[in-house]
Amino acid sequence: MPLTHLDANDKPRMVDVGAKDPTERNATASGVIAMSPDAYRAVIENTAKKGPVLQTAVIAAIQGAKRTPDLIPMCHPLMLTAVETEIEELPDLPGFRLWVTARLKGRTGVEMEALTGVSVGLLTIYDMLKAIDKGMVIREIRLESKSGGKSGDFRRE
Repeated sequence: MPLTHLDANDKPRMVDVGAKDPTERNATASGVIAMSPDAYRAVIENTAKKGPVLQTAVIAAIQGAKRTPDLIPMCHPLMLTAVETEIEELPDLPGFRLWVTARLKGRTGVEMEALTGVSVGLLTIYDMLKAIDKGMVIREIRLESKSGGKSGDFRRE
């Protein structure tokens, strides 16, 4: 199977999606940040010196999804119709799981937008808590599901 982002001369190119029919497309991604009990407590008790960690992470995740083509070279600028987030507390870890869902009606998928949103949101949590815990670990950034488009649906088991 030939690589879609290289032309016949192996020169990088952006795929032309102009001939594709617009379809409803959704993608959900998630990721985890593990941290010390002190950092987790600062989030839960809203005592982090940089401000409200989870609220800021939500804004960052949305902004990350919207700015994906500025960060990932071959991604098309997309007119997202929605970016939704959910943060799950993981007290036994301790840490948090961030979920990001991106939606649009368009000619190309939104998996990268969901994944970038998760990445930027988790990096924001790290940034806001690094004074308390430099040993935090971001992990398990993954696509959970996608729908729409020629490749069909995907759902992680």
